[in-house]
Amino acid sequence: MCSSDLSCSCDGGYIMQKDIRVRKISRGTVIDHISAGQALNVLKILGITKEHPKTTLTVAINVPSKRIGVKDIVKVEGLELRGEDIDKISLIAPEATINIVRDYKVIEKKKVEIPEKIEGMVKCANPNCITNFEIVKTKFIVEKKHPISIMCLHCERVMMEKDIVRQF
Repeated sequence: MCSSDLSCSCDGGYIMQKDIRVRKISRGTVIDHISAGQALNVLKILGITKEHPKTTLTVAINVPSKRIGVKDIVKVEGLELRGEDIDKISLIAPEATINIVRDYKVIEKKKVEIPEKIEGMVKCANPNCITNFEIVKTKFIVEKKHPISIMCLHCERVMMEKDIVRQF
């Protein structure tokens, strides 16, 4: 029996069509234009593996993109992203767009923006920073957006994307 995305050949093998069809979601979030290779980190940010173990997901990695060359895509059924999760995603996927879907239609679309100040979202990588010893909220300023670098306002440690990704 052939699926809708594949065509059967006479010898029982399958030939892939040029386009692969992915089912639309009825309600949830589509995160598009994720930096290539970052889709699994986006899932970690969202806590999908722990908090939402039965969430229906579609993950596409290294998909051709006219806008950014190569991208990842994540579709999450039943979860509408807001606030801090979007800010965290912006740190590792600054070109991402968030599409909120209801009744199979995009009702809201927005491009992520890296905030100028980052508070409480990531820990300082400096093991001697006061934020790692006392109950002090972490605070960073964004020094550069592409590639991202942030500076801790407590100890002045500069963190790059790889330091941020390690935390998720």
